[in-house]
Amino acid sequence: MKPQEYIEAINSGQADEKLKAVYVLDNAVERQRARYINTIREFIRIFGDDRDVIITSAPGRTEICGNHTDHNNGKVLAASVNLDAIAVCAPNRDGIVRVQSIGHEMNVVDTEKLLPDENEFGHSTAMVRGVVAKIKDLGYKIGGFDAVTNSDVMGGSGLSSSAAFEVLLGTTISHMFNDGKISAVDIAKIAQYSENVFFGKPCGLLDQTASSVGTFVAIDFKSTENPIIKKIDFDFSKSGHSLCIVDTGGNHSDLTDDYAAVRNEMESVAQAMGKSVLREISFEEFKNAVASLAGKVNDRAILRAYHFYGENMRVDNAVKALENNDFEAFKQIILESGRSSYMYNQNVYSPTDTAQQKISLALCLTEDIIGGSGAYRVHGGGFAGTIQAFVPNNLLDTYKSRMESVFGTGSCHVLIIRPVGGTRVM
Repeated sequence: MKPQEYIEAINSGQADEKLKAVYVLDNAVERQRARYINTIREFIRIFGDDRDVIITSAPGRTEICGNHTDHNNGKVLAASVNLDAIAVCAPNRDGIVRVQSIGHEMNVVDTEKLLPDENEFGHSTAMVRGVVAKIKDLGYKIGGFDAVTNSDVMGGSGLSSSAAFEVLLGTTISHMFNDGKISAVDIAKIAQYSENVFFGKPCGLLDQTASSVGTFVAIDFKSTENPIIKKIDFDFSKSGHSLCIVDTGGNHSDLTDDYAAVRNEMESVAQAMGKSVLREISFEEFKNAVASLAGKVNDRAILRAYHFYGENMRVDNAVKALENNDFEAFKQIILESGRSSYMYNQNVYSPTDTAQQKISLALCLTEDIIGGSGAYRVHGGGFAGTIQAFVPNNLLDTYKSRMESVFGTGSCHVLIIRPVGGTRVM
């Protein structure tokens, strides 16, 4: 279909069913109509209306359980959310990839020049080049194309806007040149490769997998080369809860050492026991060694190791609760995860500035507002930034109002768990 034909289909309601398959709620579909039309019009403005286009989408993600476990080959439960990046795109004949992200400079990549370039590290053009390069290396078809993308995944929110962009590119190339045959897991690995090798960021596979596979997904990183990935079919829309991500306004810029210390201290315990990472040591072996570890590693390292083992068990239990459609049990596990992050992993505020505790304050307020009827925990890396809360729908308006009275208008983002990952929408 031509771009203008898509606009007419959206305006007439013909596209509502396909939009609802992605965004679930009727009011969400209403909001997406205008967003999609604006993106299509921007494509027409830049690239014209004379070619057939496809429209693709890739979601942001949230870490549900498994806080700070992946770097020690642990287990994580994550999920895609209804904030996403979308693309309107058409193939061209000149072998050039042009990606115009609304609000940013155009990324231009020659498909004949697909080697990493350190001068591009940290720039989105590197992500584009890396995705195209890896897809070609895997033996799939590539080609030039023109695209306009539009993302509402907030940067710095812990929802992984970069992974959504990379998965969007992989999904687009899969459908445009390969009949959608590149698997969701392979697209995730392609996206991770792009970020590691071309963008210059040594990320794991969690973000890309959650975005690409969609809905709830459990990931076991015992083998980082071939993690075990399990999609969990649970209809969150019937849970009677909303997922809220609250941005407390903390500054991430000077927290690199705090993030690194979590991994380094967990690994110091493993190394004191003759291994590289905690996953190579059983929980029983660790507990039996605690007395001998005193003096070899610091106390906080031992506490963080306890958190690691507990989180792995909580991920397994959370998966079972969802599979059994037991949302009440699931919420209790999330609360336990939050307590462990606070008490043992200790990543709710920076030890270098203990007077600033916005995440702690957000958790305290959340407990006061929803009590035992919901669940809440630090979100993502922690130390500053966001919390996650599963809020009963009958308390949602009160919760949002009170949190925003403290942390500012627009700080409480009300989300749902999206049922699909990277996909061709229309």
